[in-house]
Amino acid sequence: MPDKLLDKNFTLIREEMRQELERLLDFWSTEAIDTKNDGFIGRIDHTGKKDWQSAKGMVLNARILWTFSAAIKFTSNQKYRQNADRAYDYLMKYFWDMENDGFIWTVDYKGNPINTRKQAYALGFGIYGLSEYHMATGHKQSLDYAIKLYKILEEKYRDNFYDGYIESLNKDWGKMEDMRLSEKDANFPKSMNTHLHILEPYTNLYRAWPNKELKERIRVLSLIFFNKIVDQSTNHLNLFFEMDWTPKSTLVSFGHDIEAAWLMHEAAKVIEDQKLIDEVQKISLKLVEQTIIEGFDNGSSIFYERDGKEYDLEKHWWPQAEAMVGLMDAWEICHKEEYLVYIKQFWAFIKNKLFDMENGEWFWSVDMNGKPSTGDKLGLWKCPYHNTRALMEMVYRINRFD
Repeated sequence: MPDKLLDKNFTLIREEMRQELERLLDFWSTEAIDTKNDGFIGRIDHTGKKDWQSAKGMVLNARILWTFSAAIKFTSNQKYRQNADRAYDYLMKYFWDMENDGFIWTVDYKGNPINTRKQAYALGFGIYGLSEYHMATGHKQSLDYAIKLYKILEEKYRDNFYDGYIESLNKDWGKMEDMRLSEKDANFPKSMNTHLHILEPYTNLYRAWPNKELKERIRVLSLIFFNKIVDQSTNHLNLFFEMDWTPKSTLVSFGHDIEAAWLMHEAAKVIEDQKLIDEVQKISLKLVEQTIIEGFDNGSSIFYERDGKEYDLEKHWWPQAEAMVGLMDAWEICHKEEYLVYIKQFWAFIKNKLFDMENGEWFWSVDMNGKPSTGDKLGLWKCPYHNTRALMEMVYRINRFD
């Protein structure tokens, strides 16, 4: 095997990614700060106009906490500490339920509760952000809260009969009829998305807190993906389920397929389970290959989703970011040169089509002609974690092989 497995183009790509990471972090360090109230603003539209009275989402704030915490670790630059602290303080002051524990869903621009439901997905991102903040700063209380959230998920959301986790409970931990994560989702008690974003934070928590029971839950969650969520006949993820894991959706989310491929692999590696690693590598490669066949547009970008034969041809910002990491992870498994070619093409697409050099950050999406949509630049679902994480992951991985 040669000493250098990546060609010289990846040296340039790495430096471009470092620069773009700094540009994104500068946006979230300046434009996203709520200078009129507290914390971070809830919405900025596609033109850069700030909505000072917009609602603020728990998931957005947890992702901001993760981003600045990860940036501290990645850059060793303490200039990001102020924003990590700001995100932590706001999250705990306004979203934490002091009476019942756990995070509520949304607050208004002044921090007053709006939607007090408690989504398992959101608690997962709480663990993700809090555990990263602890590892970046040594803040002990944040780890204590992350562990508390893990125990809440295990005690209140875990299905002790069929395993896995239900979607949502109310403020007092009572059952809910409408358990949907968003209006576009189907109303079923279990989803791929929630389980992916429980596996992801559990993996991160294990880095900070290598607990034996947590390790076992990561292993079991991985097996749930292998045996219940990944459709072995199509090599796609099923998205929604009844309590007994009966699939209830025909929708294919290409971005989630390729994101799950590398997150499952990461989980197995973090808990150092070789049997799991061997199994997930086979599954991950199948997910990536099927995504390339059905979801890639000329190997340079990825479509949003498909339902039956109907495609949503929009190129959203986050699947493009996740695709690069998924391709890189697949290349690390099998060294198939085609994956490196795709990464270069994806990066060119992102630079040329998704960078908003006028108003900052990345466009929400572009259409088949490269025309940007009017999706928010910052909002309940437009966050810094997919693109900043992809850039950091890519630099880490390029460094290992360059």
